Amino acid sequence: MAQKTIAVLFGGRSPEHDVSVVSALQVMGALDRSLYTVVPVYLATDGRWWTGEALMRRETYLPSEETLKTLDQVTLDLSANQKPGLIKVNAGLLARAGLGRLGLSGGAARIAFDVAIPCFHGLVGEDGQVQGALETAKVPYTGMRTMASAVLMDKVATKRMLAGTGIEMLPFREIKRPAEGLLIPASELGAIVGDLKGPWIIKPTHLGSSIGVAKVQTLEELADVLPAIFQYDTSAILEPFVENMIEYNVAVARIDGAVRTSAIERPKRTEELLDFKEKYLSGGSKKTGGAKTPGQSSEGMLSLTRELNPKLPQGLEGKIRTWADDAFKAVSGTGAPRIDFIGNEVTGEIWLNEVNPCPGSFGYFLWEAMAEPLLFSELLDKLIAEAMSENARQRLPHDPTPQDARLFRR
Repeated sequence: MAQKTIAVLFGGRSPEHDVSVVSALQVMGALDRSLYTVVPVYLATDGRWWTGEALMRRETYLPSEETLKTLDQVTLDLSANQKPGLIKVNAGLLARAGLGRLGLSGGAARIAFDVAIPCFHGLVGEDGQVQGALETAKVPYTGMRTMASAVLMDKVATKRMLAGTGIEMLPFREIKRPAEGLLIPASELGAIVGDLKGPWIIKPTHLGSSIGVAKVQTLEELADVLPAIFQYDTSAILEPFVENMIEYNVAVARIDGAVRTSAIERPKRTEELLDFKEKYLSGGSKKTGGAKTPGQSSEGMLSLTRELNPKLPQGLEGKIRTWADDAFKAVSGTGAPRIDFIGNEVTGEIWLNEVNPCPGSFGYFLWEAMAEPLLFSELLDKLIAEAMSENARQRLPHDPTPQDARLFRR
């Protein structure tokens, strides 16, 4: 098989920008270089797109102005009439030399590639916006399609989408950011909350990585924490606080034509809620490349904070796997999303909490912990094959206007 060129897209204008960089470094490290040439495509926090050899190294981040001079600024070619590609906005000598080291033509004004791997987490990337651009340009890409990405990145839309599937979920209220300012008086919140009894958990509707999550007891406390959430998101979701809370996560993907679920993890906790730094920065290995053999950990998702393949109460494993399978199929799932559940460890109740279209580190450790391990590099191979298959399946004629609907001469 001819070697394919893979564009790995990451970064972005999201509060989860840094986690995206870590995931991308792991993906680039895990891709089999005998099969693929890798092109890093970094979306900076100011919205500019960059490519270059330096972006393969962790010490580059976040790139300084001096480093940017060694990179090529690019944009996605939306013409959709040729092989997918990036168009160079600038082309300095140092940048061209860097592309040469990647095995690409340093002098060309266009960088062609075969498949894109989006490694975004959060807004402007994981939420369907980049996926829509890729589909406009007819680019084969891994992960969830545009609709599924948009729905599943919205915790409120997820609940509405999955209503009626038989999957149990907590009741909720959506609180939208005001048209002006960030404050909502407690008196107004009472009408929104209605008969949903506290204490509650409040969290951003569109963010992950435990960013902005808080427990509140009163409407006054709720009013106090909302402005911090509204700095990063346009709405918040309010749910009842679950006593004796325990979490379970499982990834799901279509592997070799069949929907399969990964090993189950039970995140450990030292406080009532994991905050961002505990989840991503508390110890662990400094290795940033993706694992090519089972059992390697990384700073992106820490083995110290989870138990893989935990012993579960009778019937619980089957319920988790069935609901994960049902949720995946309900949105015509692609990619390898992670589905998170929460439960009351004392009562045995459990609910689907949220779906992560592109989980941190692609959740590779969940696949490697299965009875028959699927290595990270193998998972990426299957996602790339699926991307090409999906792209071919959705292909339209060059002129998609039916003969009878044509109003202008061809």
